[in-house]
Amino acid sequence: MTIPVKTDSSSRITTTTTSNLAVTLIGTGQEGSVRDQFSGYISRVRGGDMGSLPALGGFFVLSILFANLNPYFLTTLNLANLFQQAGTLMMLSMALVFVILIAEIDLSAGVTSGVAAGVFVLLVNTYKFEWVAALVISFVVGVSIGSLIGFFVAKIGVPSFVVTLGLFLGLQGLQLVLLGEGGLYRVETPQILSIMNDSMDPWAGWLMLAIVVLVSFGMGMWDRARRTKAGVTNRPMALLWIKVGAIAVGLGVVVFLLNLNRSVSVKAIMGVPYVIPISLVILFIGTFILDRTRFGRHLYAVGGNPEAARRAGIKVTQVRVLAFMACSFLAVVSGIFDASRIGSVDAGSGKTLVLSGVAAAVVGGVSLFGGRGRLSNAVIGAFVIAVIDNGLGLLGLPSGVNYLVTGGVLVLAATVDAISRKRAGGGQLRT
Repeated sequence: MTIPVKTDSSSRITTTTTSNLAVTLIGTGQEGSVRDQFSGYISRVRGGDMGSLPALGGFFVLSILFANLNPYFLTTLNLANLFQQAGTLMMLSMALVFVILIAEIDLSAGVTSGVAAGVFVLLVNTYKFEWVAALVISFVVGVSIGSLIGFFVAKIGVPSFVVTLGLFLGLQGLQLVLLGEGGLYRVETPQILSIMNDSMDPWAGWLMLAIVVLVSFGMGMWDRARRTKAGVTNRPMALLWIKVGAIAVGLGVVVFLLNLNRSVSVKAIMGVPYVIPISLVILFIGTFILDRTRFGRHLYAVGGNPEAARRAGIKVTQVRVLAFMACSFLAVVSGIFDASRIGSVDAGSGKTLVLSGVAAAVVGGVSLFGGRGRLSNAVIGAFVIAVIDNGLGLLGLPSGVNYLVTGGVLVLAATVDAISRKRAGGGQLRT
């Protein structure tokens, strides 16, 4: 039996046997060789699908630049500081990915994080709640705010910019009511303070590395098994080994450096800060939801073309509401991280953070037009912003320069995104 196959070079029709086609595709279980995959990636980049490549390039260029300008930049102490500085921004930018994917925005995410942190510290310090119960209530408050935003945006039809701008202002008033003008509450919960300020034992860092490698490999094999069961071709096994090897080497270097003594005093400080494993767990769960669940697929579909998604039977309204709830949930995590790092909560907590979160997501490769991006893009973008802030701070430059550079990087990233969509025909759904 033969079937027609259209060639790329002309419009004439050639034929191939069904059995040969099966051997080429399903029989081998591969979508071409590693070289074919690399060539395909280069073609996608040339076509405008660059993903996080510009952000990665910027990260390495900036790191090399600041390392040459200030020898302290590459010290183990500053490396730990960089992870701690990026933690809050990284979590908020990951939160914003959920709403940016559906071509919406949440300008109140930063203030939501501040309100949740304010509720937590008020319950613990003033009303003597157990810290776990106070934390749960804080998450309930955050998710409730997200559901309120989703109701107005998805069900009533109010633009997200207007709703979240109103809440951006209103929630600042709620913070003042809760904490008082000029009020400042110290975080007195050791478990919360340790997130940003304490480190694991050195052996725990290596255990974390082993778990990450095993989970990455296990998820890769599970994906391959699912594709084989569905009769879908797999990429070469070598690509999975390369991916797992890169994770092992990259994270292994980080663990090795952080396990060195980075103290400048008599007391030794070593180990991976707790914020890193917590962030990795949240990143894994969020990525799993977006990549391997029905909700994740629907989220990308709604962001790519909401009308087509509706016609396909997707509950667009429900997806939008859940996206805002997920954003607010992660915003609360960001607020807890910020409270842990600073050691206090005041009425202005989170007010200036949201724009940096949007910038981190866009710089990392998440499209403001919706339907394209990953949580890992937000993580990379957050580290780019953190490197700029950290490096310029080490050079002793004024904060105005920091804003100028960050703003320029954001405009450049948005321009690259717009140009890449034009080159790709505007039809990509994700990277």
